[in-house]
Amino acid sequence: MQQYIARKGDTVSRIAARHGLTPEHVIQGNPWAGKQPYLYPGQILFLPSAPRKRYSVQVGDDAASIAALFGVDTAELERLNPGVTTGRYCSPGKVLVIPQSTSGSIVAVNGEYGPVQADEDVRLLTQKYPFITSSSIGRSVLGKPLQLLRIGSGPRHLHVNAALHANEWLTSPCLMSFIEQYAEAYATGRGWNGHDPALWYRDWTVLAVPMANPDGVELVQEGALPDHPYYAELMKWNCGRRSFRHWKANIRGVDLGDQFPAHWEEERQRRQIPGPAPRDYSGPAPLSEPEAAALAKLAECYPGEAAVSLHSQGAEIYWNYRGYEPPGSRELAARLAAASGYRAVELTGSDAGYKDWFIQQFRRPGFTVELGTGKNPLPLEDFEDAALETGLIIAEILSNLHKV
Repeated sequence: MQQYIARKGDTVSRIAARHGLTPEHVIQGNPWAGKQPYLYPGQILFLPSAPRKRYSVQVGDDAASIAALFGVDTAELERLNPGVTTGRYCSPGKVLVIPQSTSGSIVAVNGEYGPVQADEDVRLLTQKYPFITSSSIGRSVLGKPLQLLRIGSGPRHLHVNAALHANEWLTSPCLMSFIEQYAEAYATGRGWNGHDPALWYRDWTVLAVPMANPDGVELVQEGALPDHPYYAELMKWNCGRRSFRHWKANIRGVDLGDQFPAHWEEERQRRQIPGPAPRDYSGPAPLSEPEAAALAKLAECYPGEAAVSLHSQGAEIYWNYRGYEPPGSRELAARLAAASGYRAVELTGSDAGYKDWFIQQFRRPGFTVELGTGKNPLPLEDFEDAALETGLIIAEILSNLHKV
């Protein structure tokens, strides 16, 4: 057992990932950690030694095939099992210690994926792939940068945003993961799941805002301590609950999914939420919140051919808005659904969303994509599937230039 003192930003999942453990291992050694919603700086945890994965060598195995099977480096396999690469320690029945797998990807979900992780991945992606550029389109209520990633040199703009709702934060690494895979395929001249990224790059410029509500995401993942600038208000709006895992709004209790000037008054009347709340309060006026205003300004500065707003969950694609959508939207939505395995849904009785405003404002195709199925926040184990589905949907738009 080793002693660990929790720091700001720590969660059970993040600590576990950092020490090669599972969250269950951490909770097993600290049962109280599973009974409180968040860790607080200064709390002491006792962590077990990282358990090692083991493998019994089968007939026909060699070091390279075993390393490939577990996605590990052959040199690291040799370090833990001297002689395995020469065959001396690779006979059938020998038990090997398997090192931790390293995917080689920049974007990974090791515990909750928050603003700190997103900002670091933006830095690493733009460093590795200079043709990806980053900038800030504004700042959140608490001053966090609203990061914009740009990839491609084409005349057509595709707008994509994620994590507009705080507890739907898994959408953020899903979008970032696709951008990384796109960049890697383009840089190496390879295809991506049957698509040609070189054509994407030539024809389109993708404008991606991977974490549109960083304050809210941080609140969902880490909670609020008494020194938080909105602590008193947040506890009031949250009815005294210390857990914010259900929270969708920004840090001022405004639901950014109801902030856009597309029949905003009707949506506010429908919701009947009079003031700040965990969800569904549309704010004092359209675009009153800096996060929503920044997204709208970006789209107005670079009018897009299409837009995608990533949410969770439901495995559905909403494509229409009050008849403002252009011809062909239904057919394109059907192709996106076929590519991802989701359902294309014609939605009524909903206004003031980003997709609604984009369709109304530009008369271009807009889509709200509900990634995954289950309960928000989606579990970390859903990341790989949701990331792939994100990519398949965006790729279908980028590869159908003449049909959009």
